[in-house]
Amino acid sequence: MAELENPIVMNKTITFLSSLVQRVAESNDLNSQFQIQKVSVFHGLTRPTISIQSYLERIFKYANCSPSCLIVAYVYLDRFTQKQPSLPINSFNVHRLLITSVMVAAKFMDDLYYNNAYYAKVGGISTAEINFLEVDFLFGLSFNLNVTPTTFTTYCSYLQREMLMLQPPLESSIDSSLSLGKSLKLHLCFDEDDPSHKQQQLAV
Repeated sequence: MAELENPIVMNKTITFLSSLVQRVAESNDLNSQFQIQKVSVFHGLTRPTISIQSYLERIFKYANCSPSCLIVAYVYLDRFTQKQPSLPINSFNVHRLLITSVMVAAKFMDDLYYNNAYYAKVGGISTAEINFLEVDFLFGLSFNLNVTPTTFTTYCSYLQREMLMLQPPLESSIDSSLSLGKSLKLHLCFDEDDPSHKQQQLAV
């Protein structure tokens, strides 16, 4: 969406996405005592000291990826949590999931992008680690990287609507937008496997 090119809109988008992801992570932290959560390569030994919003702002500032990449990264995170229900987003893996999803989105969406070594420096991890994270993330998505215009527009519309309404992201209606649902994970707005949504992929 053209609005994403506006710095003010982009800053609001980053703030909203950060808030949403943080609430998901915190909810899953509390829920970990009731649900079995697998430890993966994304899981850190300790919680990073940098906030999710500061981390996402850092990624967007230094990665120089297109604004659309953040939306696509959001779609990827949503898909990942659905395909890997035993690996919910929490405070120990959220930062690595963010840097990996943005890097994969940039490679898929943008004509020009930095290499893995650069993203590793931006994310504060080693090149070897981000290489492992990328492979694990791709397999976790079953290499489903295509984002149709319908999917992209739906996610943009959701974010735009929620920002205009200034509603907390996790208190929105299940019928009208994305929500955590009972499993306290990100969920899709609609079923992407529905044939009516299988349209041509976004131009890259």
